[in-house]
Amino acid sequence: MGHALHRLQASRRAGVNDPATARRPVDVRVGSSTNGLAPISIAERSLAAGSAQWVGLVSVAGAAIAADQVTKYLVASRLSLGDAVDIVGPFSIHHVQNSGIAFGLFAKSTPVVILLTAVAVSWMLWFFARSGARHPVLPAALGLLIGGSVSNLADRIRLGHVTDFLDLRYWPAFNLADTFIVVGVGVLLLALVAADRTA
Repeated sequence: MGHALHRLQASRRAGVNDPATARRPVDVRVGSSTNGLAPISIAERSLAAGSAQWVGLVSVAGAAIAADQVTKYLVASRLSLGDAVDIVGPFSIHHVQNSGIAFGLFAKSTPVVILLTAVAVSWMLWFFARSGARHPVLPAALGLLIGGSVSNLADRIRLGHVTDFLDLRYWPAFNLADTFIVVGVGVLLLALVAADRTA
């Protein structure tokens, strides 16, 4: 037993002192990295929009455009410009035209409004392509934003104005597209804040 132990220790010392063994690189593994000096990062998930996110965005935007265009058509075909129908309290359906952006802002500046809207829609699409998977509600939020913006943009290009009809008496008249834009902005801000807190 003693002789076997001496031979084992001698063999180990020989292996350490062997020049051939000393020249052999030592493979040091830390976690899953072969480089002990390289930090090990957590696997990162891509935030780019996938096919499911794009389908959701297009579906919501398409539904928003359809709803806005149908309601505008019904109001324009049933009510003469300036006519109103009282609904409840201060709320009424009032047929007016607006050449500006939401709630009558920047009226009579249609070319500028068209340019700004086109730039905003392009930015939203670029942002969604890069970060569409950041939060589950992003397709709905940006779908409402893009749908409302595109619907009003199409009216400004085609008619030079948009049809507004939702009137609260103490607030400039607006339409469904304006409502979709405001709701989309609110949901988008909440989603981004929630995503940052989760991260």
